[in-house]
Amino acid sequence: MVESKRGLLSIVVPVFNEEDNVEILYNTVTRVMDLLSDRYDYEFVFTDNHSTDQTFEKLERLSQREKRVKVLRFSRNFGYQRSIYTGYINASGDAAVQLDCDLQDPPELILEFVRHWEAGYQVVYGVRRSRKESWWINSVRKAFYWIIDTLSEDTLPHDAGDFRLVDRIVLDELKKIEDYQPYLRGAIAAMGFKQVGILYDRAERTRGRSKFSRGDLIRLAMDGILNHSVVPLRIATFTGLAVSLLTFFGIVAYIIGRLLFGQQWPAGFATTTTLILLSLSLNALFLGIIGEYLGRIYQQVKKRPITIIEREIDPRAKDRQRERVH
Repeated sequence: MVESKRGLLSIVVPVFNEEDNVEILYNTVTRVMDLLSDRYDYEFVFTDNHSTDQTFEKLERLSQREKRVKVLRFSRNFGYQRSIYTGYINASGDAAVQLDCDLQDPPELILEFVRHWEAGYQVVYGVRRSRKESWWINSVRKAFYWIIDTLSEDTLPHDAGDFRLVDRIVLDELKKIEDYQPYLRGAIAAMGFKQVGILYDRAERTRGRSKFSRGDLIRLAMDGILNHSVVPLRIATFTGLAVSLLTFFGIVAYIIGRLLFGQQWPAGFATTTTLILLSLSLNALFLGIIGEYLGRIYQQVKKRPITIIEREIDPRAKDRQRERVH
C-alpha cells in the first residue's frame, strides 16, 4: 500500500511589537493544527516589521526550538499589507492562512476554512459578524464600504479583513503582482476563482495594543478606493465639464440679456466671490485626486522593493541543504 502524500499548510503571521503574543499565538494555533495532523503538515511564516521590542528575539528562540517556524525580519517597518504580501510569497504550503498575532480572529475557524478549501474553494475568508470597537470606527467603516461599492469596478466583500485561506494557485498569482502599495483584500477578491465567506465574531485584543492608528486606517481606505477604481478621476472630468458648460451658458445668457434686452446687471460682489471660491475649491479637490494617482504612479515606476528582508531564519531550509550535500 502506497502512503498518500500529506499536504502542507502555511500560517502567515505579520508581527510588529508583539512580544506578549507570539508564544501564545504559536501554542494556540499549534493545538488547532494538531487536529488536522492526520492529513496535513504545517509551517509558520512570521514576517517581522522591524519590531523594536523583544518580538524578534522570541521568534528566533522559537525557531531554534521548532523547525516549522520561519521568520523574516524586515530592514524597517514596511507596513501591514506589504508584510502580509511578503508572507504569502514566501509560503511553501498548498494553501496559506493569514492570521493576526493579537488572536482577535479565532484560530479555531481555520478548521472551517480548511473544510471549505477541501470542498473546492480557492479563497475562504472570514466575515466579521460583530466586533468590539467604538461606534465611530464602525460608522466610518460602513461609509468606506458604501464609497467603495459605489466607485469600485471590482466587487469587494463587506466586513472581510485579511483573515483568510488562499489556495496555492492564488499564491502563485500574487507573485506576479508588482504593486508598491498592495491592497490584498481587493487584489484577491478581484482575481475571481471560487470564493466564500465565513461569519464569525471578532474578539477584543487582550494583550498589547493595536498598531493601527486613525491615519493607518485612512491610508488603508485610500488604498482600497484608489487601487480599484478610476471613478474619482472621471468624477473630476465630468464635474469640470459641467462647470465649464454652466459657465459658457451663463456668458451666453449675459450677452443676450445685455445686447437684446438692454439689461443693466447690478454689481454682484457676493455672486462673483461665491463662484470664485467654488472654482478654487473644485480645482483644489480634483488636483488632489489627480495628485494621489500621480503619486502612486511615481512610487510604482521607481521600482523599489516592496520589502527588504534583513534577516531570514528557516530551519527547514538548512535541513534541505544538508540532505542535498549528503
